[in-house]
Amino acid sequence: MAEAWRVPVKVPVAKLAVGVILFAAAVLIGADTAGLAVGSAAMFGLTVWAIRDLVAPVRLAADADGVTVVTGFGRRRRLAWPEVVRVRVDARRRSRMLEVDTGETLYVFSVYDVGTDLDAVAARLESLRAAAT
Repeated sequence: MAEAWRVPVKVPVAKLAVGVILFAAAVLIGADTAGLAVGSAAMFGLTVWAIRDLVAPVRLAADADGVTVVTGFGRRRRLAWPEVVRVRVDARRRSRMLEVDTGETLYVFSVYDVGTDLDAVAARLESLRAAAT
């Protein structure tokens, strides 16, 4: 049975809203050319970031054969379970992150990437990995 974890809809909506607010603030305060450029750049960056969330909402998927991760803007990479060295939740940072480690590459996901508790996702990935080996 395949499972997938996706970006919650509220995340790209919030990114788009913040982008619009930043641009509107620059316009409303009567910013000069530099201020409008910064507001426009912020809106553009947040919009591109939100589009990535909409184009590739499923950031992590797993089944009995392996795991699929999204890299870059929306490219998917399939990893067979024997390629996965470790799955863990790193709590040393200020924010907790789910790590899928292949030994060569570390794929990192936040709660905003998977839309649910990171410990539950890690436990499910580990159970699928253990069943496959």
